Amino acid sequence: MTTSSRPTATRSPGRPASATREQVIELARRAFLAGERVDVQAIAAELGLSRASVYRWYGSRDGLLGAMLLQEYEQMIARADAKRRTRGAARILDVLDRVARWETVNEPFRRYFENEPISGLRILTASDGPVQPRAVAAVAELIARVEEEDGYHPPLERELLAYTLVRLGEAFLYTDTAAGIRNDVDRLREVQSVLLGLPSQPDAPA
Repeated sequence: MTTSSRPTATRSPGRPASATREQVIELARRAFLAGERVDVQAIAAELGLSRASVYRWYGSRDGLLGAMLLQEYEQMIARADAKRRTRGAARILDVLDRVARWETVNEPFRRYFENEPISGLRILTASDGPVQPRAVAAVAELIARVEEEDGYHPPLERELLAYTLVRLGEAFLYTDTAAGIRNDVDRLREVQSVLLGLPSQPDAPA
């Protein structure tokens, strides 16, 4: 019995035998931090994937960018919470305030919004987009931790409070230029403190 010979599939030297979603995210992050356009075709080629594979995982370029930005947001929350020196509502306020201040001074983030303002807003703030629903979930998880660890009793139902805090952040950091509050993190902190049931606290922690 004989078998027909077939060409052996080859791959370019240096390419991994198989790539992962995490590797795709990491290359997207590398381009983003370098101030370069996140190019799905270039990422796929570097990893030995087809562009269709990346789209199958993330749905679109917006989906890939959203997944990368969401991961950054979740990591910022974790880092900010690790630096906390307060408890209860003040802890939530300090975490969100620290994250907001990091975002306003983040140079790659600023360049991204300058280069892609419309798609950037859509990716970050759309209620059915890749970031906003999961950002709300991340803040809700923070609130739940504070409830469990510090005995905090939120003034609103947890998911509603998380949603409102995230939407406030979007308004102050990204959208409301006309109202004169864009990037006004001090006023954002004041409003969030009231929402969390704290006295107005304009001063950020050191």
